[in-house]
Amino acid sequence: MSDTSRARSSSSALAPSSSSDARPQAPKNNPFAPADPGLNRRRAIKDKISTVVVSICFILAMIPLVSLLWITVARGGARLLRDFPYFVAVSMKGVSGGMDAGGIYHAIIGTLIITALATLISAPIGLFTAVYVTEYGGNNKLARAIMFFVDVMTGVPSIVAGLFALSAFALLVKPGYQAGIVGAVALSVLMIPTVVRGCQEMLLLVPQELREAALALGVPKWRVILKVVLRTAAGGITTSIMLAIARIIGETAPLLFTAGLVNWINFDPFKGQMTTLPVYAYRQYSQGLVPCKGGGTCIADINYQRAWAAALALIILVMALNIIARAIATAVAPKGRN
Repeated sequence: MSDTSRARSSSSALAPSSSSDARPQAPKNNPFAPADPGLNRRRAIKDKISTVVVSICFILAMIPLVSLLWITVARGGARLLRDFPYFVAVSMKGVSGGMDAGGIYHAIIGTLIITALATLISAPIGLFTAVYVTEYGGNNKLARAIMFFVDVMTGVPSIVAGLFALSAFALLVKPGYQAGIVGAVALSVLMIPTVVRGCQEMLLLVPQELREAALALGVPKWRVILKVVLRTAAGGITTSIMLAIARIIGETAPLLFTAGLVNWINFDPFKGQMTTLPVYAYRQYSQGLVPCKGGGTCIADINYQRAWAAALALIILVMALNIIARAIATAVAPKGRN
């Protein structure tokens, strides 16, 4: 055989015989290859089932919220929107029976004052407690004892908090003393555990590297906490405080015998009773239908209309406070560099 024929035979032996032989073949002992050919198909089916189940659970969880908002808007929107801004600008002073008059101005003022006082009492206490437990206490006995009592306070019924505040002011001032400050103290007892837990979780989310970097530069620890940790967690801390406010702004039981109920406006939380929106709604709804004798401007279900309108106003108030708090948190939070 000549050299030319040998070269042709060797080149033909080295060349691929077909396109199928050119594709790389996976080794038979590949550890990543599925042992069962239908495994990927079963995984896809399980993934679709999980997606459907999670979607159904989300829809079921949203049904009560959507129903609550729908019913409140449907029943309270007519009175609130039809008489706006009259309904939110007058009190119930001089209103009786089925008169087509009266409003919730005094209840809005009482709600804002009592909630603001409760926040001023509980927010610093809760935040400082969370800072101590997270930044100083660690896992010592005092920190564990604090968190144990915080967990216990979380389950305290609201009526017990009201009795505590009433008893405390009965000893400090006089028996039967009812004022906005008494209601604020009762609400702060309910608010503190929520603030502590929420702020603690937000502080734990701050990366430890930020603390170590600031301390390595010689910055005092208190300044690291103030300028680095708290500013980084400002958004989460604000959210925690807003959750606590939403927890207590709708309370009725502890305010019935601490702040009381009046039909006129009271701006002084230390003197005289004050009315809040939840107490106002409870009072109006509990009065039921008005016996109208016919004629005039008597409205039989005026009390129900006022109650639902007050409930809708309370929801709008919480949403407005939440938006304002988020805007403040965004303003004070550290800005990232582009």
